[in-house]
Amino acid sequence: MTALHDFSATELLAAYRSKALSPLEVMRDVLAHVAEWEPHIRATYALDAEAALAQASAAEARWRAGAPCGALDGVPITLKENIATRGMAMPLGSAATELAPALHDAPPAARAREAGAVCFSKTTMPDYGMLSSGLSSFHPLTRNPWDLRKNPGGSSAGAAAAAAAGYGPLHVGTDIGGSVRLPAGWCGVFALKPSLGRIPIYPPYAGRVAGPMTRTVADAALLMATLSLPDARDTMSLPYQPIAWQQLDRDVRGLKLGLLMDAGWGDPVEPEVRAAVLAAARAFEAAGAIVEPMQPFMVRAMADGLDDFWRQRSWLDISALSEARRAKVLPYIVEWARGGAGLSGERVFRGYSQMGAMRDAAVAACAPYDFVLSPTSPMPAYAAELPAPANDPVRPFEHIAFTLPYNMSEQPAASINAGTTAGGLPIGLQIIGQRFDDLGVLQLARAWELMRPAQRAWPAPPTR
Repeated sequence: MTALHDFSATELLAAYRSKALSPLEVMRDVLAHVAEWEPHIRATYALDAEAALAQASAAEARWRAGAPCGALDGVPITLKENIATRGMAMPLGSAATELAPALHDAPPAARAREAGAVCFSKTTMPDYGMLSSGLSSFHPLTRNPWDLRKNPGGSSAGAAAAAAAGYGPLHVGTDIGGSVRLPAGWCGVFALKPSLGRIPIYPPYAGRVAGPMTRTVADAALLMATLSLPDARDTMSLPYQPIAWQQLDRDVRGLKLGLLMDAGWGDPVEPEVRAAVLAAARAFEAAGAIVEPMQPFMVRAMADGLDDFWRQRSWLDISALSEARRAKVLPYIVEWARGGAGLSGERVFRGYSQMGAMRDAAVAACAPYDFVLSPTSPMPAYAAELPAPANDPVRPFEHIAFTLPYNMSEQPAASINAGTTAGGLPIGLQIIGQRFDDLGVLQLARAWELMRPAQRAWPAPPTR
């Protein structure tokens, strides 16, 4: 039998509707399962079991009365800790942050609560979200459920680990350079980085989005219907569209797919990753899609320029801290940011301009295709204790070459499991769509979900 914590959100809602399950019994099971896993992977922050059970009890009463309050009533959900929730401090992964309770729910938290989801925990992230790692100066080290020696990735580290470990079906992360897709790829789950502005977020920032992280494409689509509801606080949000998120069936015959296996910079794609992505491309081709190899569209100067801008921006924040507080930030982050201290205004401005150069290059390169396929990351999960695969603050972004451009171009992009290494580590396939075609990306991901080989059973807590 499927354990309650392994039920998808769509399955839970059907069971609530038929009264085969109740939100309270599901929440109790999820909390018990989290208690088994949490000493090993440390994915949660500010978990509140008592409040969760109270929320679940209220949802149970509504379902019994036949009056659910929203589309997610009684479904467990976690939110990344940089998504503000009223009354809870937001450390941003750093021990240097002065903790103060948030005054308001950020838009994703507000929409989840309004829909009746049981927000039972926040999830961990590295310092300021500037690492693809579960390493943080504030949170305990977050580990990958598939192999505790490995990193879950980041910056949505806890969200990806929680999804893979079965901390309920719904999780929300954020992404500014790959922060939902990279950990999803390394943890074998699904994540969508939507078009910029599709999900209102606060505060908005260039390239920054919130996105669903789930075990199934259907659950991500279900969550998109709630998260994409309008919120005027996001001054960069798109006009609201009532998209038919649940219409996931799509015939791939005749679709033109680009295949990008060389990002133009960064780490080379490892052989097992290459083989898995090429196998996925061949499967789409066998199903009737037209697959064409793409040439790289990024150059080193784009990555270096953005690195200059991000370093200088981060150094302004870190240098403003007192010496005592600065000493609490991860040394790797401080060393990386310090590289921006002496940069001229001209160099920083030219670096900022590379965001536009990336945007133009990505949109132009993808224009001939309905969708683009690529690796999510050039390598599988790396050592848990490291801040980045290369562990070198001089070369901090070599592993994000395939994910970064689509934050700048505002295109939707998803990561879905494509296979495993000989050592049992997940391999992510990235699916990129045209700007604003978030539903199309979900549909192609669902098509792959149906055609891919049978997946392994989800990992179980080491105590079993």
